Amino acid sequence: MRNTRKRIGDALHLNDPDQHQTPSFNQEIISTFKLALPVVLGEIGWMAMGVADTILVSDLGPAAIGASGIGGSVYFTFAVFGMGLFLGLDTLVSQSHGAGKHDESRQWLRTGVFLALLLTPFLTILFAVVLQTVDYWGLTPEVLPMARSYMKVVLWSTGPLLVYSALRRYLQSIGRVRPVMIVLLSANLLNIAFNWILVYGHLGSPAFGVSGSAAATVISRIYLAAGLAWIVWSIDPTIFPSKWYRSIFKNDLVKLVRLGFPAASQITMEVGIFSLASTLIGRMAPVSLAAHQIVLNITSLTFMIPLGIASAAAVRVGHAVGAKKLTSAARAGWAAIALTNVVMISLAASFVLIPATLVDLFTADHEIIRQGVRLLAIAAIFQIFDGLQAVTTGSLRGLGDTRTPAICNLVAHWLIGLPVGVYLAFEMQMEVRGIWVGLSTGLIVTGIVLLIVWFRKSRQNQTFQA
Repeated sequence: MRNTRKRIGDALHLNDPDQHQTPSFNQEIISTFKLALPVVLGEIGWMAMGVADTILVSDLGPAAIGASGIGGSVYFTFAVFGMGLFLGLDTLVSQSHGAGKHDESRQWLRTGVFLALLLTPFLTILFAVVLQTVDYWGLTPEVLPMARSYMKVVLWSTGPLLVYSALRRYLQSIGRVRPVMIVLLSANLLNIAFNWILVYGHLGSPAFGVSGSAAATVISRIYLAAGLAWIVWSIDPTIFPSKWYRSIFKNDLVKLVRLGFPAASQITMEVGIFSLASTLIGRMAPVSLAAHQIVLNITSLTFMIPLGIASAAAVRVGHAVGAKKLTSAARAGWAAIALTNVVMISLAASFVLIPATLVDLFTADHEIIRQGVRLLAIAAIFQIFDGLQAVTTGSLRGLGDTRTPAICNLVAHWLIGLPVGVYLAFEMQMEVRGIWVGLSTGLIVTGIVLLIVWFRKSRQNQTFQA
């Protein structure tokens, strides 16, 4: 059994680059790409669940597409705060691992899982309370009941989602990225199967409609948590000894929360602005809401690429900082930025050249396609900046700076982008396009500012080392 576990660990391990060599910029790009690829595939696998949900409920009509989208995005705004707290593990685990302190890395994992268990009842109850206000959100009568039923079911995925997040951050931070990819991709197959069964009533199941899609999501997230837990145990069966929770130190919990809180706030503000946008568009015609949800799925799917590169950047920068190689840390960040720019320019081009083809993958409704094409044209403008803000956030996280991206997101999205979007949508009668122009404005400002911050901090670090 021990040899079997070792083989599993070896097969799933992505070897770290030689800690004793300083790679060139081109070598750094290759190393970042190798580390990022499985992470990106894992991120795409994560986002593909939402895309599959949208496609599989599309036959129920525009209102069903909009309801599942609003339900998922509003719930995720709450859940992502808890998930964001574990982004602190990127810094703590990667720096411990880079310094060769592997016992310390494992202790941070135990601390993360303990925090997930503490947060679960709090976030579940909080979202259940917020759910009682759904009648006052101004949603159309077609969307409201389906959105409510979706959220009542999906809230039960909170615990598995948080445990999965802690396990995932640990595995990625020590370079074990392939298991995350494998589990996520297989979870997609499970999600599609249960959507098919529960949404439309196959294999003897009642047809639950939109709430069936939510149930499929809950089942898939339980599988995600169980799958990564098994992988961690296979790699190191002693990582969670009997009564492991007694080894958790209050100071470690406080340190993780203090480091993760700004990151959690940053990602919550970013996700929250898109969730609020969905709620505002929910006051408009169901067709506009459906077009918004489809384009949001497309852009969220493409965003998984820079998000995966950002995770790789956080690990590469964190390892270099832990090894006290600040010049290598700066090089790792710039390599990730260069790689992201190439990808996002290509994706922006696809939004301009084949927009109808992309929207047509989700629906055959001509009016939804027409509105979706117009939204994709706006989305093409902010692709580069969206990638920039993601990868610079990851690079800064590797340095241990999670506060700057949080402040930047607050100002850019909520104090600049939101007022612009609301004004254009409701005062200038641009409706859904106005909201998307506002979202673009926030992303552009965030990308530019964080790039400047990274430039200054990476330069300061290199000067300090010299």
